[in-house]
Amino acid sequence: MSLRTAVALVLAAAAVVVVSVHSSTAADLRHAPTREAMADLVERERVPGVLARAEDDGEVWHDAAGVADRTTGRERRPADRFRIGSITKTFVATVLLQLEAEGRLDLDDPVAVHLPGVVRGHGNDGRRVTVRRLLNHTSGIHDFTHDPAFRDRYLGDRFLDHRFDTRTARELVRIAMRYPPAFRPGARWAYSNTNYVLAGMVVEAVTGSSYARQIEQRVLVPLGLRHTTLPGTAATLPRPHGRAYSTFYRGRPDEGRGRPVRDVTALDPSVAGASGEMISTAGDLLTFFRALLGGRLLPAEQLAQMTDTVPTSGSLQGRSDRYGLGIRARELPCGTTVWGHAGDIHGSLSTVAATRDGGHATAFNLNADWAPHGTGALLEAEFCADGS
Repeated sequence: MSLRTAVALVLAAAAVVVVSVHSSTAADLRHAPTREAMADLVERERVPGVLARAEDDGEVWHDAAGVADRTTGRERRPADRFRIGSITKTFVATVLLQLEAEGRLDLDDPVAVHLPGVVRGHGNDGRRVTVRRLLNHTSGIHDFTHDPAFRDRYLGDRFLDHRFDTRTARELVRIAMRYPPAFRPGARWAYSNTNYVLAGMVVEAVTGSSYARQIEQRVLVPLGLRHTTLPGTAATLPRPHGRAYSTFYRGRPDEGRGRPVRDVTALDPSVAGASGEMISTAGDLLTFFRALLGGRLLPAEQLAQMTDTVPTSGSLQGRSDRYGLGIRARELPCGTTVWGHAGDIHGSLSTVAATRDGGHATAFNLNADWAPHGTGALLEAEFCADGS
């Protein structure tokens, strides 16, 4: 890409506050398509701000578009912390695979071996569902977030009255047990947050301590991820952080543009638990995923199991979209396959992805939850643009 083209991209986004922190003009040119995609989310989708970090060929690049705080106009900063939602699942899966490597469980153990009587009722049977089926979403267990009463209370306008509710893992599982399985275990794939609430409970049953403590001891401390936390029931974000915004609308962006934007920064994340409670930074996420894919957290046998994938219901236009054990393999339109996970929770959309060797990795966060397809556009811009 020529310098003239890069300048044109920046000028096209002149109405957007863009803050860049990167090490060279060459990096700026290489990531210009990503910057354009970030600016587009702010301009077209009303996303308040987008935060980005990429590591490629030994070079670290940061960028930000829009604002962290709609009231003060404060810009997004590389060190900002944000809620990572379902990226939590990769951390939980990593701990369970470590426990298998230590011989403390087998992924093909029935869930009932570790959680007797928990998965039962309405056709659910923990003797037929294995730990592996939880981790790769082939259990058939109902997703508690699809329960109408749960959605009314926590995913719509009533959330503002319930944002500080505390829910236990067993309560969330009991919601799911009101429904029959969607299919026989192993018959197909369906994403279910209940799977990872149960996975967190298995960690606790095997180790005798919380999954949060196990993640801290086994992943955060060894990798030096000092800015990553498991808040439990704490409603606030550690500093520094921006604000998080929601319209309580997850449909087509053009249909939701007229809805008021609400500040949802403070909330009790126990409503997600082991399926999505964690807080992190773009830098910590890249450190974690590069270490994971590079074999620093799992023996070769367990890493091979983690990356042994099944097809998902999200495969489109002949491209492959597959899910392993807490990690997703996504084939982009240019043919490049990236490994990572996405996460959304009130006011926050995040994604982290890397090439299989971890050589090129990127993390993004939107401080809004109404542009779920925006992170896909960012990945395509980062990994598919000429010169990337």
